[in-house]
Amino acid sequence: MPTPSSTWEDNDLEYWSDFTEARANIPASVPYIMTVASEYAGHRLDYAISRELGISRNYAQFLIKNGLVAPDREVRIKPSVKIAQGERYAIKLPTPETLELEPEDVSFGVVHSDDDIIVIDKPARLVVHPGPGHYRGTLVHGLLYHFPKFGEIKGVIRPGIVHRLDATTSGLMVVARNGFAMEKLYAQFKSRTVEKTYIFLCHEVPKDRKARIDAPIGRAIDGKKMTLREDGRNAVTDYEILWSDSGFSLGRCVIHTGRTHQIRVHMKSVGCPLVGDTMYAPSRETPFSDSRVFLHAWKLSFAHPRNGERVCFRSFIPQDLISCLDLLRTRARGMDPK
Repeated sequence: MPTPSSTWEDNDLEYWSDFTEARANIPASVPYIMTVASEYAGHRLDYAISRELGISRNYAQFLIKNGLVAPDREVRIKPSVKIAQGERYAIKLPTPETLELEPEDVSFGVVHSDDDIIVIDKPARLVVHPGPGHYRGTLVHGLLYHFPKFGEIKGVIRPGIVHRLDATTSGLMVVARNGFAMEKLYAQFKSRTVEKTYIFLCHEVPKDRKARIDAPIGRAIDGKKMTLREDGRNAVTDYEILWSDSGFSLGRCVIHTGRTHQIRVHMKSVGCPLVGDTMYAPSRETPFSDSRVFLHAWKLSFAHPRNGERVCFRSFIPQDLISCLDLLRTRARGMDPK
């Protein structure tokens, strides 16, 4: 069982269910032995388990508190205990549960589907998975409605979300339909062999029209935004400006890591925040009436988990972004947008 992608942040983890109902008496499967890797050294036990198994922090805490996690030595453990490299923990996962969510008819595009994967075209303003403030109407609710037959993934019968897009971003995502596909996709994200290309519109014109931004990203002091930090996690973005006019630049970029808000933070760092990004450019006028950033996951390429063949998908730029471009260019020429 491979380790989930090291590109995830804490708030990227799935918030599937609180699992508050005690299930310690449910028969557990054969223990999974987790040997603490260097990337988890010094972190909390619940954090390491959630990353290792691709489960939520809440569920990892449930396993620890209910005696389903055992260390290889005589020591009392709790979710917050700090762990060291090389330590071993036996983890017993309860028998598969059905995801405790009610399917909903949520709208999204489907570019490709087969027995192992679904490639979706996510519209902007659609939240990927349930979490605080978003307990209904998410992509996961829609997947359960439109694709009711999912296999067991990490002890739960559910869609396999291996990466995500912000609610403000549109475009391509791949979803695993079973544990086999989930593990194969995880490995590709971890080894950074998945190719992700985005289209963006930013304010101003970067000094370098084609460049690589290699700058670590971490959480800001306010806990909500991300920022460049020397002690952050490495983040690499290659961008190229395709067109510039009247103080705006249309570009494409390839991300080699998947940090939270990576493109938004990196482009702001070169003085070119994305259009519509009220979080990182609150003083800039936005052409959108609600939460929308001019950022679109345009192309996605990876090895198919079943046969290893390289597959490539492309999403057309959505109409709201095309309309935004038309509006900005019309305004720049002093014409009446009506």
